[in-house]
Amino acid sequence: MACANILGGPQVAADALSDVLRTIRLNGAAFFDVTVRAPWVLAAPPSAECAPYVMPQAKHVIEYHVVTKGRCWAGLLNAAPARLEAGDIMIFPQGDAHVFSSEPGLNAEPDLELYRTPDNIQLPMPIVAGSGDGEEAQIVCGFLGYDAALRHPLLDALPRVIHSPARTRRPGNWLDVFIPAAVAECLNKRPGSESVLGRMSELMFVEVVRQYVDGLPPAERGWLAGLRDKSVGRALNLMHGKPAHDWTLDEMATAIGLSRSSLAERFTDYVGCPPMQYLANWRMQLAAGQLSGGSASIAAIAESVGYESEAAFSRAFKRNLGTAPASWRKAQRLALAS
Repeated sequence: MACANILGGPQVAADALSDVLRTIRLNGAAFFDVTVRAPWVLAAPPSAECAPYVMPQAKHVIEYHVVTKGRCWAGLLNAAPARLEAGDIMIFPQGDAHVFSSEPGLNAEPDLELYRTPDNIQLPMPIVAGSGDGEEAQIVCGFLGYDAALRHPLLDALPRVIHSPARTRRPGNWLDVFIPAAVAECLNKRPGSESVLGRMSELMFVEVVRQYVDGLPPAERGWLAGLRDKSVGRALNLMHGKPAHDWTLDEMATAIGLSRSSLAERFTDYVGCPPMQYLANWRMQLAAGQLSGGSASIAAIAESVGYESEAAFSRAFKRNLGTAPASWRKAQRLALAS
C-alpha cells in the first residue's frame, strides 16, 4: 500500500490518532430526524452530490446514521446490507451512495430535493416515510465535513462502511450516552441544539474510529493497525508530537529502542513507506492545511513544519504537490470564493 495514501492498545499510540484527528478539523451537523414505518426504503446519493446543499463550504463530506428506535437494514449499493438495531451507528467515511430499508432487497432512487433545506428551518429536519402500518423506526442522519484541500490520509485508511453495533459496546461507553442525548436535542430543538448535535456528532465519529482501531485483527497492516504496534505507534507519536524537529532515523530508533534497520523494516511493513518519507508527507499535509486555512507567511509555515529556509520548503512542496506554495494557496482561495 502506497504511503501517499496512508497516514497515519498502547496509550502512546493513541496520541498520534488524536493528533491526526485534530488536523482534520471536522464540522458536524445532524441534518435529518427520520421517522419511518414499514415497509419503507430511503436511498442516499454519494456525498459529493448532496454536499453543495448540506455543507457547501466543505470539500469532503462523510455521512453517518444513528438508529434511535426500532431496527432496519443498511449498506452500500449492490452489497449485502447489515441489520441495524436501536443504538447502532453506521458511518460511510468515503461518502459512498447507500440504502436504508425496513427489509433487505429494497431499492429506491435518491431524492436530492430532500437536501435543499429552507433557510428558516432549524436542523435536524424532520422526515416521515413509509406508507404501511408495520414497525416504526427512527434514525438521526447527519454529515461530517472537512475543508482540507487535500484528501486526508486517515480517511483513506478507513473502510467504506463502519458499523458500530450497540451490543458490542462495553457498559458505560460514551456512545450509549450520545444516543439518548441526540434524541432529546432532536425532540426539544432548544436554542443552540444544532450546534450541540454538530459537536456531539464529531465526538461520536472519533469514538467510533477508536473502537474500529481496537477491533482490527492482529495480522492487519496499514496506518491504523500501526497505531496499536508498540514500536510503530511510538514512532508515529514522536513524529506527530514534534513534526518540526530535525528527526533522523538514528535518533528515532534510539528513542524507541530498536536498530535503524529494525525500525525502518517494521514501520514500512505497517505503514507502507519508510519513517522519513512518512514524516516528509505529514509535514506537507500540515503545511497544506496552514496554507489553505490561515494567513501565516510561507516562511513561517516552512519553519513550523521543520524547514530551515523558505526555498527548501518551496522545493519540497512543489515536488510533492506539483505547484509552488504561493500558487497553491491562491488556487485554494479562488476555489473557496467560487
